[in-house]
Amino acid sequence: MSGTPSTPANPADSGDAAALKSFRTPIGTHDLAPPESGRWVALLGAFIAAADRAGFGYLQTPIFEDIGVFARIGEGTDVVGKEMYEFFDRSDRHLALRPECTASVCRAFAQHRPTTPWKVWYQGPFFRYEAPQAGRYRQFHQIGAETLGTDDPDADVEIIALAAEFFRAIGLQQVPLLVNSMGDLGTRVAYGEALSSYLQRRAGDVDPQDRDKIAHHPLRILDSKREATAAVAAEAPRITDYLTAATAAHFERVREGLDALGIDHEVEHKLVRGLDYYTRTTFEFRATSLDAAQDTICGGGRYNGLVEALGGPPTPGIGFALGIERLLLACDAEGVFEVPAQRAEVWVIDTAGGAAARDLTHELRAVGIRADRAFDDRSMRAQMRAADRSGAEIALIVGSDEVDAGTVTVRPLRRPDGGDVDTPQQTVPRAELLPTLRRIFDELNAEGVA
Repeated sequence: MSGTPSTPANPADSGDAAALKSFRTPIGTHDLAPPESGRWVALLGAFIAAADRAGFGYLQTPIFEDIGVFARIGEGTDVVGKEMYEFFDRSDRHLALRPECTASVCRAFAQHRPTTPWKVWYQGPFFRYEAPQAGRYRQFHQIGAETLGTDDPDADVEIIALAAEFFRAIGLQQVPLLVNSMGDLGTRVAYGEALSSYLQRRAGDVDPQDRDKIAHHPLRILDSKREATAAVAAEAPRITDYLTAATAAHFERVREGLDALGIDHEVEHKLVRGLDYYTRTTFEFRATSLDAAQDTICGGGRYNGLVEALGGPPTPGIGFALGIERLLLACDAEGVFEVPAQRAEVWVIDTAGGAAARDLTHELRAVGIRADRAFDDRSMRAQMRAADRSGAEIALIVGSDEVDAGTVTVRPLRRPDGGDVDTPQQTVPRAELLPTLRRIFDELNAEGVA
């Protein structure tokens, strides 16, 4: 048969190694693999436990939504205008990967109309096209909680207390809480006029990169990290001086509640939100162990109008979000919540073909014991090395003699705290293995306590 030879389906078939592409994670993303992934699982477990005790249920929203959902969080902001991943699907629907979750929570509330107060928590990946830096990725991960349907200031206290309890649970201590109040619409109008007037007088002192915010987003001047702008912001009017009687009383009740629960806090007058739907309480937890430019690990506040903008009834809400990557950087800086040891309790060593290891590990796991084994018919010495590396407290040894006799050799390796053991090796009938293991575990635990 004549003609041009066909191109191999697999570049490797051509023998040209250069034709093979080495793929890596996209810029601004990262793989999460063991053992670090075990730390994330433990972190989520601690948050879930705190949220469950406070009566919050899990909400999972789609990773992508109609772009209009997120446009409501602030047209003209960098998140919507520059950082959002948006696309058209095959049916020409304009969609976006979620850059945050509050808008999705409010969309879900507007769609399903649940009984209020609606208390939910969420977790998952979010997406923003921005310059990657320490603790900040283009695909990043957040945990958060929201309460919708009540204006009660005690709901503000509860949501803040949930975050504070979670930080205590994972051992973080250097995370001061800053609070402020945005007041109501009247407060924002009066304060906006006073702030704009002040900034226009001081425009020459503001960093050139921030000056365009004076006309369009004056509140964003207050959270600028640039030295010249920060100096101007430090002398700016305070929004708390423009609170109405009702919003001042609301803020005072929040502060009283935090004091009653023993949650230390400080009023930060520059802590404001530039979006129209934020109202009343706003708060942040900042990790003083991190660089000041990246020290906010949890931010939240009260909002009105967002549910209504997404097709629902007028509904007040309050919530927070915290970034997992930056939170773990704070844990590293304080030396707390380290990567948990992923170790087996029992390691099965099988030199008689592997069937005993297969069956024993299955049997042990079925009764709640963490058991593992080696594969590929490795030597006794190699399997013992694997058992030692695993951190297991007990090795079960099955050779041809044990198979013939229907027994298992039980060899204690270490106490739960990693120390040496005095418990001798013993060979037991297979039927007596589980009670023997339970007894040895009790002895090892007692030695560890002693």
